[in-house]
Amino acid sequence: MLFTKPTMVDPRVALKGRDVAVLNQPFFHRVFGHRIDRVPEGAEVAVLGLGCFWGAEKLYWNTPGVLNTAVGYAGGYTPNPTYEEACSGRTGHAEVVKVVYDPTKLSYEDVLRIFFENHDPTQGFRQGNDRGTQYRSAIYTLNDDQAARARAVRDAYAPEFAKKGFGDITTEIAPAGEFYYAEGYHQQYLDATPYGYCPVHATGVTCNPPS
Repeated sequence: MLFTKPTMVDPRVALKGRDVAVLNQPFFHRVFGHRIDRVPEGAEVAVLGLGCFWGAEKLYWNTPGVLNTAVGYAGGYTPNPTYEEACSGRTGHAEVVKVVYDPTKLSYEDVLRIFFENHDPTQGFRQGNDRGTQYRSAIYTLNDDQAARARAVRDAYAPEFAKKGFGDITTEIAPAGEFYYAEGYHQQYLDATPYGYCPVHATGVTCNPPS
């Protein structure tokens, strides 16, 4: 089968979306037991795309220092997209995980170390057999400090990937726009469906990122 190379949709022809969110009622986290939109005082937030968001969310809810997680769509043009629309490639959005963490127990660099070491950030618009712009590697930053730290961590990892024979890091680092919560059945999917398929594409590349 011949695969065409995915390309980002032109914003002028992106899907129009809708005014109403696809997750339009409070949803409680199956693992943490509180609302998935809860951000405790003093907590910080990271928004990351590392392929299929089911596996990415599980990776982080199992990380000590993480207080909350949710999956959704970000980085594109279509307001309140559905999963099917995001998968069409016509929204510009990536599948992402929103990570809420305690910065006294887990630094932003720690969050990004987990990010870089649990997917292949050199594959462009894909992760393994998952092909499409929605599977791109992305760090959506909430402020200038996060942006600078994200670039520093990326630059620390770049030579380590090169040593292992990988290409250039293609991770998108951009200001976070709106985070759109995915449908309820996607939230903590691998807790509700323990044998669901969503591999983590770790490469074996490691690094001690700057702090």
